[in-house]
Amino acid sequence: METFRIDVPQRDLDDLHDRLDRARWPISFPDEDWDYGVPAQYVRTLAEYWRHGYDWRRTEARLNAYPQFRTVIDGQPIHFAHVRSPRPDALPLILTHGWPGSVAEFLDVLGPLSRDFHLVVPSLPGFGFSGPTRERGWNPTRIAHAWAALMRELGYERFGAAGNDWGSTISPELARVAPDAVVGVHVTQIWTDGPVEDPTPEERAALDNHAWFAEHMNAYAVVQAQQPQSLAYALTDSPIGLLGWHCLIYREGVDADYVLDNVSIHWLTGTAGSAIRIYREFARQAPSTGRPAAPLGYAQFRDDYQPIRRFVPPGTVWTRYDAGGHFAAHQTPDLLVNDVTEFFARLK
Repeated sequence: METFRIDVPQRDLDDLHDRLDRARWPISFPDEDWDYGVPAQYVRTLAEYWRHGYDWRRTEARLNAYPQFRTVIDGQPIHFAHVRSPRPDALPLILTHGWPGSVAEFLDVLGPLSRDFHLVVPSLPGFGFSGPTRERGWNPTRIAHAWAALMRELGYERFGAAGNDWGSTISPELARVAPDAVVGVHVTQIWTDGPVEDPTPEERAALDNHAWFAEHMNAYAVVQAQQPQSLAYALTDSPIGLLGWHCLIYREGVDADYVLDNVSIHWLTGTAGSAIRIYREFARQAPSTGRPAAPLGYAQFRDDYQPIRRFVPPGTVWTRYDAGGHFAAHQTPDLLVNDVTEFFARLK
């Protein structure tokens, strides 16, 4: 294990600016909206700010304000922040981000959460400062085993797990692969699917939401689960292509700096192509079986995925919020911090 500090060479920022200056733009409709995909004006506005207003060095300094390290687990470099609480009896908590995110997802909650938790915040294999994956097989189960090994390496025998997006898949899986170590799991999505007979009005609304998403928003998941390498060339070579693709997810409700913090990490580390492989790896792995033995907490934010209640594990501590969305750690950090803190306080 070695200490790690982010220091992007200026030549890489200069290259990014040069590519943004020379961008080739597709022809768009005069009355464009989201009907054919991400509107050109939406991407142009972000790209203009990326080139002339956004300050990567500010984000770099925010990240470097926290102790960071790199280690090697199962042959793969793993980058992580390790933020110790001033409380010696604090519960260790591993936080897992998703796609198209990065460790920057959690910048707004690291300080508040560290009052009550020793935080371990890794970059997923293939993402950001963990660097690209160079072999097949880094699916959520393998990542969960790596997280268990990481926590053992840090000397944490008992700990909590929390996450968003892919973190909401990996965190419960961590409880399956390390049941004696994980005291509880907190997620911001519970993914449910399957036929529903005689749905309740609440379940009907969720099913309608799933159908709309499948029809209008799911193209990225299909492509990344089937052809990640075919897409990787464009995302690795063109910052505008990367920005436009990520804006499939980054729509209204998140500010430009948050979008560009995460997009810049994918660009500057050259991991945009390897990050999307997690969809292919997940599609190829055997389905997980059995409910995690650890207690489960779920914070449902207003503009995020809606689960089918009858498929949610019994005993789940489920709290609904009439605010926020898929990126709650940034959109509503106080709500998320309180929910995580109160959930794990219940387990003591």
